[in-house]
Amino acid sequence: MTIKQIAEKAGVSVASVSNVINGNFHKVSAQTRNRIEKIIAESDYTPNAMARSLATQQSNIISLVIPNIGDYFTFNENPYYADLIAEIEKYVRGNDYCLMIRCIDRCRDIVPLLSSWNVDGAFFAGVSADEIREVRRNLRCPAVFIDSYCEDDGVACVGIDDYRGGYLSAQHLLNCGHRKIAFAAPRFGTEGVIWERFCGFRDACAEQGVTLEKDDIFEVDAIESNSIIAGNDIALSPKRFTSVGVMSDVSACGIVSGLRQCGRRVPEDISVIGFDNLSICNFCTPKLTTISQDIEMKAHKAGDLLMRMIAEKKEITVCAKIPVKLKERDSVVFYSPQTAV
Repeated sequence: MTIKQIAEKAGVSVASVSNVINGNFHKVSAQTRNRIEKIIAESDYTPNAMARSLATQQSNIISLVIPNIGDYFTFNENPYYADLIAEIEKYVRGNDYCLMIRCIDRCRDIVPLLSSWNVDGAFFAGVSADEIREVRRNLRCPAVFIDSYCEDDGVACVGIDDYRGGYLSAQHLLNCGHRKIAFAAPRFGTEGVIWERFCGFRDACAEQGVTLEKDDIFEVDAIESNSIIAGNDIALSPKRFTSVGVMSDVSACGIVSGLRQCGRRVPEDISVIGFDNLSICNFCTPKLTTISQDIEMKAHKAGDLLMRMIAEKKEITVCAKIPVKLKERDSVVFYSPQTAV
């Protein structure tokens, strides 16, 4: 059955049927809407989304782009992305859009695809300032950049207070009497999420007379085997660390395993603090002390900005930072030379 046939059967105009199908209920009476919806249900009519997209120049598709994920990586290995995707999908669905997820190596590769799908807007997670500039030069739809830093005009970024998170991490270890402190994070430069966390961690240490040296910093990623190796390296270091601040919960759990492989007890010998407050913190033994971020709030803030740009058809300049807080569990204790090995 076509829209025209539905209109004839309902005794209304084609425009009225179109308004009901497209959700423009304020343009038709409740009685007319009910009559049209009943006919649609009885006829098992399915609108042609592609044709509607061409007619309205709207696809009702929002894209979420997650870069730097290769064949070796799955969302199961880093549940942070799984949680972020879940919250964004829930928000997008609640606003009558469909979410299209794409994992890529380079941001520039996704722009032609987004254009061909005529997406109404896009989220980009964890991209650099240079990548943001390249995307904005070529992308024709509004975009919000999550977990990114860029202060250019017309750029909407949403993240957490990463500096504060790094600061709280070190401050907690220092307040628990630790002075031989290691820092573990992915490789970082002089901008971005990890750099901000490192700066906060470093500054908190400096305030209490502790200097982070090059051999206090360990590179670690979200791959379990690599995290375990980092834990081995920390345990066997001649510096005899009593604590380590890790910039992700996934890596922290792997480091705990690596420490144990080398006979170090957590937290009695080495205290460990993570970052993110993912559900795995409660499954790790001991339960992981961490820096907690509100992923739901982050997703909602990003979604609100994108919907505003779509509705107003203009760019927004904003760098929103969601607050973080310390979540204490069992993996950090007060340093006691009597109990440490």
